[in-house]
Amino acid sequence: MELLHQKIKQEGVVLDGGVLKVDTFLNHQVDAGLMFEIGRTFGELFAESGVTKIMTIESSGIAPAVMTSLRLQVPMVFARKRKSLTLREDLYTERIYSYTKQEESEVTVSRKFLTPADRVLIIDDFLANGEAALGMARIVLQAGAEVAGIGIVIEKSFQPGRGKLAEQGFRVESLARIASLEDGEVLFV
Repeated sequence: MELLHQKIKQEGVVLDGGVLKVDTFLNHQVDAGLMFEIGRTFGELFAESGVTKIMTIESSGIAPAVMTSLRLQVPMVFARKRKSLTLREDLYTERIYSYTKQEESEVTVSRKFLTPADRVLIIDDFLANGEAALGMARIVLQAGAEVAGIGIVIEKSFQPGRGKLAEQGFRVESLARIASLEDGEVLFV
């Protein structure tokens, strides 16, 4: 997706440890026009996949997931990282390790929002080691539902995430695949 590539090149900041900071348009401040185009693109990629629901993890995946759900005309549900007074029982739960935050989170989704009849498209902002996408897939499978595919906004192809997802048989579509972040420069696949 050329528009996303341009945004990454212009506004992305490469940090130590193979981290790409994109807080000006994706995971702090949100470029709504770009998110609309991301949703349109994911909608086109998965139009024939029988998607009945979109799922992401709060919070950075919400904007692209909402725009994808708008395009596909299906509901979007997000896995919560924090406990809520209104969400305490009847939950699907998974522990997910965040490479960027260097911490483990327990994420939850209410059982009333996922059913065995669902075909779920997982949307996430980044794919690095694959832990978030795998955790969300495990929640979908706990519900007896099917993973229709996994849509990633930015994939760090030099990390093992795609391989882990492919080993499980999941279809992965990434809009920007980064080959390297060496010497502070973003190189695409």
